[in-house]
Amino acid sequence: MIDHAHDLASVRDATDRLLIAVAKLDDAAVTEPSRLPGWTRGHVLAHLARNADALVNVLEGRPMYVSADARDTDIERDAPRPLAVHLADLRDSAVRFQEAGAAPADWSRTVELRGGVTDSASRVPFRRWIEVELHHVDLGIGYELEDLPEEFAQREIDFLADRFRGHPDVPAVLIEQDDRRRAPTGREGAMEVTVTGRGADLLGWLAGRRDGSGLSVDGGPLPALPPL
Repeated sequence: MIDHAHDLASVRDATDRLLIAVAKLDDAAVTEPSRLPGWTRGHVLAHLARNADALVNVLEGRPMYVSADARDTDIERDAPRPLAVHLADLRDSAVRFQEAGAAPADWSRTVELRGGVTDSASRVPFRRWIEVELHHVDLGIGYELEDLPEEFAQREIDFLADRFRGHPDVPAVLIEQDDRRRAPTGREGAMEVTVTGRGADLLGWLAGRRDGSGLSVDGGPLPALPPL
């Protein structure tokens, strides 16, 4: 059972960590490249703020974004802003998201996300938690996958394994962590490949943040995963 209230609190904690870390930067650092191809740190920060507002739209029954072009235009517009403006926008958008999450609602209802993807409203706070944690790593300012809260990291591994489960372009894979926790993903049927490693390396591979060089593979080459 998903506990949306717990996840909202976790989003708040993750956002606080992000804000403290970003506040140590300066205007020049915001214009430097992030770990995401083609994006500066300013692009990442702008995306995080606009994603918070987009998920408010989802919770309140509106389209997540007006359009894909509008989403991209907003990020490009906001990316070059000074650090102080980014920080204020991150704080204000985070408050709006928490307020939307605190409103009385049927958390079992189905909501529509970007690209026609649907999910339970109760999972929206976790989806926001994913955005905050992984993009904090993407900033390249000293927060690594190894620093992610253990609960979050495990849930994200499970979430991504489930996302790729049944995907026709991914062979049947058994993901095995060093602590022996297991999760199947990819096509249905007999396991073709077993991928083993530390939680941080598995998460990095599944989330497209690492190339999988830290993983062990049995039964064939490391599968190439589709983009998220």
